[in-house]
Amino acid sequence: MATLHYGASDDAIHIEDRALAHLKIVIATKLRRNESFTLSWKHPEGEPGGRSTIWVHPSIPLRFVFDEPEAPQINVKWVEQLMHTANSSGGIMLVDEVLETPELEASNA
Repeated sequence: MATLHYGASDDAIHIEDRALAHLKIVIATKLRRNESFTLSWKHPEGEPGGRSTIWVHPSIPLRFVFDEPEAPQINVKWVEQLMHTANSSGGIMLVDEVLETPELEASNA
């Protein structure tokens, strides 16, 4: 389970390594453009239920800590879907990974 440290808070945000690797791309893109936005996620199992949202601003320290030493292979479709939410008025919503299926690939041929 990866950890996102935001601001001076001691509260760590726990997100799966693979999901955080994809979020990192979208967050870095937005911050590189000097854009502020919200980031929302459902609490993982093992933590109290519910969801959280933070306001992400380029001036607030942000650190990504991964359990896995190697970066995962990036799913471009998932990054695109996360970027789509990032550009909406609701901000980035951590959505489930978009997986390619043989039926979907065949219908696109």
